[in-house]
Amino acid sequence: MLIIPVKDGESIERALKKYKRKYDKTGVLRQLRARQQYTKPSVLKRQKMSRAIYKQALASQEEA
Repeated sequence: MLIIPVKDGESIERALKKYKRKYDKTGVLRQLRARQQYTKPSVLKRQKMSRAIYKQALASQEEA
């Protein structure tokens, strides 16, 4: 459960913004969407490898 401390005089909109930011950081929604369908471990491994290759290519481009 997320607890958002609200200061005196702080608007509800600002508190909602804080709540949404904390909620996004927890990754609950991402996890829910991932669990809606089964993904084979081999596919996950392939996706991880392609992401790593992409990140490495970006890093090497920045260096050059």
